[in-house]
Amino acid sequence: MKKIIFFLMVLAVTGCATPKQETFQSVFFPPLPQTPKLQFLLSISDETDIGKKPGGLAEYLYGEMAAKKRLGRPIGITSVKGRIYVSDKQYNKILSVDLENKDLNFVKDEGAGTIDIPFGIWATEDGYKYVADIGRNQVLVYDNNDKYIKAYGDSDIFGRPLDVAVYQNKVYVVDQKKSIIYVFDKDSGKVIQEIGGVVGKGDGEFYRPSYLTVDTEGNLYVGDSFNFRVQVFDPEGKFVKTFGKAGDTLGSFARPKGIAIDRDKHIYAVDTAFENVKIFNVNSTDLLLFFGGFETGPGSMHMPHGIHIDYENTEYFKKYADKNFKIEYLVYVGNTLGFRKLNVYGFGEWIGPALPKMRQK
Repeated sequence: MKKIIFFLMVLAVTGCATPKQETFQSVFFPPLPQTPKLQFLLSISDETDIGKKPGGLAEYLYGEMAAKKRLGRPIGITSVKGRIYVSDKQYNKILSVDLENKDLNFVKDEGAGTIDIPFGIWATEDGYKYVADIGRNQVLVYDNNDKYIKAYGDSDIFGRPLDVAVYQNKVYVVDQKKSIIYVFDKDSGKVIQEIGGVVGKGDGEFYRPSYLTVDTEGNLYVGDSFNFRVQVFDPEGKFVKTFGKAGDTLGSFARPKGIAIDRDKHIYAVDTAFENVKIFNVNSTDLLLFFGGFETGPGSMHMPHGIHIDYENTEYFKKYADKNFKIEYLVYVGNTLGFRKLNVYGFGEWIGPALPKMRQK
């Protein structure tokens, strides 16, 4: 019995229940000696990855279950100052990653605010969170203190609300089943516009759209999954352009999922089949760069879905950056399989010694 107790104490002290963050040389995209634009910083899978120290024996034996402190299957990602929010399909909960207090907890949901099956999630500048819940067929809203406020839509409107984005007084919701984008008035909760609704391959038509996002000017970007493309609409909902196609070439898609856009109008598009993220120039629709990949090493992906760009929390991740690389913003990618759950990349600038010029092929 004494040997068993001693063994348990060793397990608790060493924190064996939670794997440690990997140590590796800096991983860049594109790799050196090319001039890198992104660096893989770390993966967040549990509290220890953000600096939480393992608890003692009492917590190990009687405290919260380890599953409550780990990410399961991150589908949607958003952030506010000091926190990352993840909709997790394994737990069917929203997980809050507290970067300041180095903690990871469920967002409390109960009563009218009970979450069923969360998918896409969006946070506004005032800290309100909008959650597309495909189980409830609604978009749920939580305030800056994670308190439930209200919901948009119901089963009379939605077939399968998969993702949500907010711009000023408009709430955009993609309905995958109906191949339509519903636009709600944020204040009244009424549908004020519908985009799409016709299943097809033409401009403004969709075939099982999945994720969407809006830029700082109110332009709308929709991942048109089974058409293997991203469609762009202006703030009035008028079709502008499309990019991407089905295929296995660099600018093509096989299983497009999450999309995000940075302040310089670069579109980030996740491809689950290739297990990478492609970066496109919105103006030219040219492919600029891709990162991730099938490999098992740091920076690789495993069934990625959600993606999010974060300008507010770089201070918490600067310590992971290479001394020769200056981070401008963060890119989060959620992996639904594997042990690396939330990959964190830094987009930025090489500030180290001059790199050799690469020959043009």
